[in-house]
Amino acid sequence: MAKILVVDDQKNMCATLQILLEGAGHEASVASSAEMACQMVEQEHFDLVLTDLKMGRQSGLDLLRHTKQVAPLTEVIVMTAYGTIETAVEAMRMGAHDFVQKPFAEDEILVKVERAVEKQSLSAQISAMAAEFRDRYHFDHIIGESPAMREILGRVVRIAPTNATALITGESGTGKELIARAIHANSNRSDKPFISVNCAAFTETLLESELFGHAKGAFTGAIQTRKGLFEEANGGTFFFDEIAETPISFQAKLLRALQEGEIRRLGENKSFNVDVRIIAATNRDLKKEIQEKNFREDLYYRLNVVRFVLPSLRERREDIPLLAQHFLKKYNESLGRNARFGDGVLDFLMRYEYPGNIRELENLVEQGVALAVEGVIHIEDIMPHELRPSARPQTGEGETLQAVVDRAEKAAIEETLQRYEGNKEKAAEVLGLSATTLWRKMKRHGIVFP
Repeated sequence: MAKILVVDDQKNMCATLQILLEGAGHEASVASSAEMACQMVEQEHFDLVLTDLKMGRQSGLDLLRHTKQVAPLTEVIVMTAYGTIETAVEAMRMGAHDFVQKPFAEDEILVKVERAVEKQSLSAQISAMAAEFRDRYHFDHIIGESPAMREILGRVVRIAPTNATALITGESGTGKELIARAIHANSNRSDKPFISVNCAAFTETLLESELFGHAKGAFTGAIQTRKGLFEEANGGTFFFDEIAETPISFQAKLLRALQEGEIRRLGENKSFNVDVRIIAATNRDLKKEIQEKNFREDLYYRLNVVRFVLPSLRERREDIPLLAQHFLKKYNESLGRNARFGDGVLDFLMRYEYPGNIRELENLVEQGVALAVEGVIHIEDIMPHELRPSARPQTGEGETLQAVVDRAEKAAIEETLQRYEGNKEKAAEVLGLSATTLWRKMKRHGIVFP
C-alpha cells in the first residue's frame, strides 16, 4: 500500500481517482490546488503525487518543483488534457516519473502508479542502506549519493584498514579533509590522534618547528624544548593540507622523515622513531609543479600510493539538493531559524557553477537562512554578489522591503532577458521560474521585451 496525493482543481476527477486508487489498495488524499498540495507535501509523507498540470495560480510543474525540493524521494506523475511533447519533456527534465494525457483508461493510470510506487520503494530502500552505510563507516559528515562519491567512499572503506599513504587532490572546497578524517575513522588508528596542518599557513622555519619540534635555544624565542606535531600524532594519522605550498628545501626533510620513519627536533643531533600514517592533499596539479621544479618528484611518488581525485560540485550536481537541505537544517538549528527554500532557489543552486565548491554552497545557504524574510529564502537572498545587477539603485529612505525586492526582481529579469536576447524560455530556466511565472512577473513589473 502506498500513500498517494491526488491534485486536481476538478472535484469529480479527484473523487474518481481517490476511489480508483483506494480500490487498488492504496491510501489516497486529495487537494484542489497546487498551493494546498505544497502545504500537504511539507507536512506529510507521500510516496506519490498524482497532479494535474493546468490549475489555478500555480501549475502542476510548480508543484513538481516544490515536491522535489522538500521530498526528493516522492515520485510525481503529471496529468493533463493539454499535453504536448514539450510539456512532457519539461516535466521529465524536472524529475517527474511519468506523464499521462487525459482522458486515460483506468488500467493505464494504475499501471503507471504501480511503476512509480515500485520505484519509490526501491529508492527508499537504497537511501536507507546508504544511511546505514554512513553510520557504520562514520561518513555522517560526507553528504552525497552520486556515482562519483559512492566510488570514493568505497575506496575509503578498502584503504582505511591498511597503513597505505594517501594523496587527495581536487579543487578548493571539495572536502579533502573530510575524506582524510573518514580514512582515519575507519582505520585501526581511529583511537589515536588525527593531526591536521595547513602547510600554506607557515613559513619554512615555523613549519619545520611545528612538525618536528625544537630544542631549547634552537632559535630566538625557543625558551624550552617543545614536541612537534609528528610526535603528537604518534600512532595516529597526520594530514598535510596544501602540501604543494611547502618549499623545496623543506620537502627534502619531509621525505626523509617519511622514508625512515624518524624525525629530529630543530637544534638536536639525535633522531627518534615515530609511527604515523601520512595523508596529503592539494588543489594543485603536482605533475605540473614537478615540471616547474616546485615539487620533488620523489616526494610525489612517496605520497601517491593511493590516489583520491575529488570531483568538483559541478561534476556531482545530483548531490546539490542533498547538500543544500543538509546545510539548511544545520543553519536553521545554529541560527535559531525555521527557513525553507522558496520557488526557484534549488533550481538556481543546481545551475550555479560554484568556484568555491561545497564550501561556497554552504556559505550561500547560511546567508540565505540569515536573510530569510518570514521563513522563506528567495533567490536574491543567496545569489552571489558578482551575479547581481551592477547598476541596481540604492534603497531609498523609507522604502519598504517589498519595494526593494520588487526592484531587485525586475532588474534580474531585465538583465537575464537582455543577456539571452529576449529568449524567454531560456531566461525562465536561468531564473528558476516556469514560463508562466516569468510572464506573470514581467506583466506585474511592466517589462516589455520583444
